[in-house]
Amino acid sequence: MTRLRAICTAVALVCASGQVFADTASHNASAESFLMMAHADKLGTPVYMQVQQMFAQRFEQTKAPEAKRAVLETYQAKANAALDQAIGWPKLKPDMVKLYTDTFTEQELKDLVKFYQSPLGKKVLEKMPAVTQQSAQITQQKLESAVPVVNKLLSDMTNELAPPKAAAPAAAPAKKP
Repeated sequence: MTRLRAICTAVALVCASGQVFADTASHNASAESFLMMAHADKLGTPVYMQVQQMFAQRFEQTKAPEAKRAVLETYQAKANAALDQAIGWPKLKPDMVKLYTDTFTEQELKDLVKFYQSPLGKKVLEKMPAVTQQSAQITQQKLESAVPVVNKLLSDMTNELAPPKAAAPAAAPAKKP
């Protein structure tokens, strides 16, 4: 009887693990669908553009002749390859899928996909990058007025925390000739 119970338990565990695997695969697929709809595969694009711009600026700073533009393009291609190795979508995708499956249930991901397929969701996807950028600019502009105040406070705190300076020794009285 004990042996039968052990076999039944083992069969139940195998069946349950198959269901868990199926649930995980389905959950991952929902996350991937959402990430594709949200254009997460384009997350690195601003970084690539920034690096390309850095190389172009350096090219201009060196006052290299136009005949050397091929050198610039070669280094830009090498930089793109290095970025692909670090932040290309195939490198990011597994971590992004895990992040989203850890954060959202499968049903929530399906609901997000459904929302982003709606006219309003499509508008959010289209407009949100510009809105986010403008929001950052507004915040940066407002922050500029606080920078001098924060720097002064930082300086004041540093001065207050600094150990007191030792008094200079008093000058010895002059000797009479």
